[in-house]
Amino acid sequence: MKVVILCGGLGTRLREETEYKPKPMVEIGGKPILWHIMKIYSHYGFNDFILALGYKGDLIRNFFLNYKFYNNDFTIDIKNGKIEVEDGNIEDWKVTLVDTGVDSMTGYRLKQCRNYINGDTFMMTYGDAVCNVDIKKLIGFSKSKNTIGTVTGVYPPSRFGDLDCEGDSVLKFKEKHKDSKGKNPINGGFFVFKKSIFEYISDDVTCDLEKEPMNRLTDAGQLSVYRHEDYWQCMDTYRDFIQLNEQWNYKPAWKIWE
Repeated sequence: MKVVILCGGLGTRLREETEYKPKPMVEIGGKPILWHIMKIYSHYGFNDFILALGYKGDLIRNFFLNYKFYNNDFTIDIKNGKIEVEDGNIEDWKVTLVDTGVDSMTGYRLKQCRNYINGDTFMMTYGDAVCNVDIKKLIGFSKSKNTIGTVTGVYPPSRFGDLDCEGDSVLKFKEKHKDSKGKNPINGGFFVFKKSIFEYISDDVTCDLEKEPMNRLTDAGQLSVYRHEDYWQCMDTYRDFIQLNEQWNYKPAWKIWE
C-alpha cells in the first residue's frame, strides 16, 4: 500500500528553521522529521512512499538522491572519481517525488499524486508530525468501517490552563497539566483513503483537503475516525522543534523501530 506524505507547505510559524529548508527537512536528533515519519510506516512494512513536494522541494530531492552518502561512510578517489560506500543499513524504501507546486493547497497536492497510486487504498499523512499509532490496527479499523476515508483523531495535551466558569464567575482555575487533554480529538493526519477520495477533490490549486473535500465526505457519511489517545506531536512552532529534540534524547515515544 502506498503512503503519500504532504511535504510542500511553507512552515511560516517555524521560520527560524524553514527560511532555508522545507519543514519536513527540519531535523530531530540529526535526521529530518520526514525520515522519522517514514521510519514509523516502515516499521509496519510499508516502504512505498510518494512525497508531494512544493516549497524548497529540491532539498528533499537532493536528500534522497544522495541518501546512501548521507547515511553511510564512504571513500572517494579524488583522481578518478570512484566512490566506495561502506556496508551499512540502508532502508528498503521506494520513494516517488512529485512536484505539486509551491503555492498549492493540500487537496490539490494530494490529487497530483493520484497517477502514482495503483491500488484501491492508500495512506496519507503530513510531513510535520510524529505518532506511535499502530498502523496495522488503523488499517484494520478502516477496513471494518468501509468508508472512503479514515482519519486518526488525536488528543494532544492542552498548552493552557482551563477555566471552569458559571456566568461571569470563575469557579475553578485549573493549571496547565502535561497530561490534560481536550474532550474532542483533532485531526492528527495518518489517514487511510480509498482511491475514490479523488472524486471529492477539485482540480483547483486552491483546494484545501481539510475544507470542502472533508466536508463533502462527512456529509456523505464517508469519513471515520480512529481514536488514538497515546502519543502524537506536531512540529508547528519553534517551541515544538525544541520539545521534539529534547524528547529524542530520552526514549522518544514515536521511535517504535529498532
